[in-house]
Amino acid sequence: MNRLDDDKIRLLLVDDEDGFRKIITKRLAKRGINPFQAASGEECLNILEKEPMDVVVLDVKMPGISGIDTLKVIKQEYEKIQVILLTGNVAVTDGIEGIKSGAFDYLTKPVEIDHLVNKIRQAFEIICLEEEKQKELEYRAKLEKKMIDTERLISLGTMSTGIAHEINNPLAIINESAGFMKYILSSSEMSNIPRKDALMMGIEKIEKSVKRASLITHQLLGHVKKQKSLLSNVDILSLLHETFGLMEKDIKDKQININWEIDNEKNIVWSDPYQIRQVLMNLLSNAVHALKENGSITLSTREIDDDIILEIKDNGVGIPRENLGKIFDPFFTTKSFDEGTGLGLFVVHKILSGLNGGIDVTSTVGKGSCFQIRLPKYDKSNG
Repeated sequence: MNRLDDDKIRLLLVDDEDGFRKIITKRLAKRGINPFQAASGEECLNILEKEPMDVVVLDVKMPGISGIDTLKVIKQEYEKIQVILLTGNVAVTDGIEGIKSGAFDYLTKPVEIDHLVNKIRQAFEIICLEEEKQKELEYRAKLEKKMIDTERLISLGTMSTGIAHEINNPLAIINESAGFMKYILSSSEMSNIPRKDALMMGIEKIEKSVKRASLITHQLLGHVKKQKSLLSNVDILSLLHETFGLMEKDIKDKQININWEIDNEKNIVWSDPYQIRQVLMNLLSNAVHALKENGSITLSTREIDDDIILEIKDNGVGIPRENLGKIFDPFFTTKSFDEGTGLGLFVVHKILSGLNGGIDVTSTVGKGSCFQIRLPKYDKSNG
């Protein structure tokens, strides 16, 4: 480790001998390491509750809680902290016991300062290596997930068009036949047919399922078909009013309160109004669905660099933490069979990525969700 990095080491020196502790602290400071100090095991543990540490240099023989017992608490409560024990010449067995209890190493008193500094550096290097290893594991996990997602999307794109077209034809026939059966059952000559209501209910279930299947195929085709975006200045506020107009009945039925915090000077973006309308419809429909009666939706905008951030916040049921990383995946949904396809947020994410924008979400179960849409104010393709 570079000696210039010594000042990054968060060190706690624990020894009940004030004179020894002050001398060691002074010598460490000359080498660029400025330790915290504690005179007992109790004080050591109190400091660790308040201050993050990397390395603890800990005397074994202390009044109150012994060094070994303090070590055991540290390894149980603060797994990443490395502990170096200080023992007397006649107490080497304490050092060995400490190693068994999780200590990084032990040194005997009187301690040679350069030897102690080297041990502190080695312990800190172990921590740095473990952190790098953890970061690498997290990166690999994200990379593997990205590769899996990419493969899924490639497969989805390859299959979607053919499947959608193949399914649409029989769906049309099923829908037409169900309508014809409903027409026949509604005629006067069928008024006394046994279990007529049950038959009508069965036909309505068929029509609902056809409608859901049609929605899936249309969303699949919309995902695969690459339409050229028609970019222009888009007034987000006007689009929101237009979208809410289409959802007026659902909003009135639940008596939902809409809070407008839109800045008139921060609501114009360079984008495709048709695709933005689809994004807003999906997100606002989800917000309404998540709300109980008398719930609220808050809409706000702000600027970050060359982007406009639109926030759609509700105080609805919220999204469980384990689902937050899945909600933009295709076919993931927590809605019932006839309420959702699991493609809405996937399509939203796809649209915004294609418009040089993005979307993030934060949520707390029982308190609500906040979707943050990022869109460029200007045409970035022209620099």
